[in-house]
Amino acid sequence: MDVNQHQRFVLADRSYLSLVKRDITKLAETYGFSETELGKINIVVSEMATNLVRHATTGGEILVKPTDPDLKGIEIICIDHGPGMANPERMMEDGISTYGSSGEGLGAIKRQSSFFDYYSRPETGTILLSRIFKPVHPETQISKPPKLEIGSVMVAKNGETVCGDGWYCRQIDGKTYILALDGLGHGPDANEAASKGVASFLKSRNISPAEMMRELHADIRKTRGAVGAVVKINTREGELDFCGIGNITGKIFSHSSYTVIKNLVSYNGILGHNIPHTVHNQRTEWQAGRLMVLHSDGIKSRMDLTRYPDLHRHDPNLIAAVIYRDFSRGTDDTLVIVTKPKI
Repeated sequence: MDVNQHQRFVLADRSYLSLVKRDITKLAETYGFSETELGKINIVVSEMATNLVRHATTGGEILVKPTDPDLKGIEIICIDHGPGMANPERMMEDGISTYGSSGEGLGAIKRQSSFFDYYSRPETGTILLSRIFKPVHPETQISKPPKLEIGSVMVAKNGETVCGDGWYCRQIDGKTYILALDGLGHGPDANEAASKGVASFLKSRNISPAEMMRELHADIRKTRGAVGAVVKINTREGELDFCGIGNITGKIFSHSSYTVIKNLVSYNGILGHNIPHTVHNQRTEWQAGRLMVLHSDGIKSRMDLTRYPDLHRHDPNLIAAVIYRDFSRGTDDTLVIVTKPKI
């Protein structure tokens, strides 16, 4: 199981409602939830699914994955292109529901969730994020990088069960390292390349992104190959080092204007096949008020975040879901990683 991959459940119309609720509940059972937690998950999914079939103008989808490798919780993201909400805070009040369901919609989802976040704009749609944790593992016990929030959406191409993209985050000597990979093509062979690349990253003793890329290149020679990047963030010194090979896109945005203030440029090449003889790290400043987005070519390279006021105030997985919804090509595996300073 790749705990970073979201399982995708599409609700094209009302006929999918019962099937999606049943399949998500079955998935949650494999994570080892008790009957009590499964009841909470069922309420959350029911409310989300009802919302999608009633209000999403072009259908919608629900993304599900574990919160961490130890299966301490479940993350459920509801995505739609519906009319959005002009006054979402009012919809959180008891007895008020945009859904018209017995559970009373947003309020019910929030009450059943250990963590809840949402983003909605009129005419653009709504995204809801719910996390439910097992009682013996509260959210505070989940290891998180200091001074950073990192989140993602990673989804396999339609029709595939495994994703050819991959990513991971680790700490070395107080610095945060983030790997993003896109195995060539899609399906099991692409997944093999990405998985072996992640394994190389996790065992590496190097502290330079460029050297990690060289090591990874050697370790996946017997696979189809991949493109990828490693980012190293030193929050103490306010520095970010980047090294990328191939068409993994990296951008740093300003919180205040949501404009791109730095493009992170990759070298040409394919990891596992051919890379330049010399690769170096690209260094830039990392400071408060910035937001970094890494993504595979499943996301359109020209994204405009100026349409989303206050987006940076939200959970990074929710930010990634907004980007996935509005900028995904829909024809390939999709990976988007969002990193921001803790607010």
